[in-house]
Amino acid sequence: MDFNLDETQAELRALTADVLGRMATHARIEAHEESGLPYDSALWAAMAQAGLLGACLPEEAGGAGLGPVGMAVILREVGAHVAPVPALSSLVAALTIGRYGTAEQRAALAPLVEGAAVLAVALREPGADLSDPPATIARDGRITGHKSMVSHAAAASRILVPAQVEGSGVGLFLVDPGAVTVHDMPLATGEPGAVISMDGVPGEPVGAADGRAYETLRSHALAGITATASGVLAGALKLTTDYIRTRRQFDRALAEFQAVTMQIADVYIAARAIDVAVWSGVWRLAEGLPAEEDLAIAAYTASDSVVRALYTCQHLHGGMGLDVTYPLHRYFAWGKHAAHLLGGAEAQLDLIGALV
Repeated sequence: MDFNLDETQAELRALTADVLGRMATHARIEAHEESGLPYDSALWAAMAQAGLLGACLPEEAGGAGLGPVGMAVILREVGAHVAPVPALSSLVAALTIGRYGTAEQRAALAPLVEGAAVLAVALREPGADLSDPPATIARDGRITGHKSMVSHAAAASRILVPAQVEGSGVGLFLVDPGAVTVHDMPLATGEPGAVISMDGVPGEPVGAADGRAYETLRSHALAGITATASGVLAGALKLTTDYIRTRRQFDRALAEFQAVTMQIADVYIAARAIDVAVWSGVWRLAEGLPAEEDLAIAAYTASDSVVRALYTCQHLHGGMGLDVTYPLHRYFAWGKHAAHLLGGAEAQLDLIGALV
């Protein structure tokens, strides 16, 4: 199987890396963290101006039609630069709305494409795995239930909420954040997270309540989370490789010690493994082929091998790996958060077992 990006996708990656490389610097991210703002609005606007926020959306929604692969390309670079922007939730929600939404709902994505809006996704529920059907109920167009780990809920223009529809299946609904109760729950990444509570909140349906839109949202979320985790590990690998090349002990660079080279090789193998699983999964998703097994393998790798590889990166940095003024801690936090979103390695093994 050829895992190389085509010309358009490679250009998208280069453009994303250029925009983020110029703006998502260590000093800028540090300044943003101290600002207390929910995300870097200038970087978000720069991504919009470069056409990145609409790249994966259908053309009728104002996008370039690059689909799940385009989303994965962008989110991998966001992860590699640990860029403080709400790209994961916004692109996952927008891609799903672009496929199943009405003409009016797709047209309403224009502010996101222009960088003037943010979307949130409420997939996780307290005490439930990502693969569990929602306990949230939709009755007569009104939503009741609780959702956890919702990033940028307060800043979002709309929250995409899955809910069980009485007498039917699982449907998706767009909910106004102003109508829900938001309980702040800061995330490991430093992003503003929340547990949201809904008690008869009006919801605008997205697609039919037959479960197809919901399963597509879950697939998009798995693709987005694992692509971000892939980028996070790639960024941590580069940072660590540069460090062991220049850090000297006993008059030798760390990279000259065999034990160090063996450990960094393990990190490289983990990075290649998740890349293969992610690109296989998003390609199958884009082609309309069954992608559940590939995405489940990517999710397991993100929850297990990637996290262990990030521990290795910290170990190879020694005391520097624990210094919060050094950028490695952001990669570790982002990697752990991806594993938490997915529900951990054991949950992914259970899902793989159910699939096979």
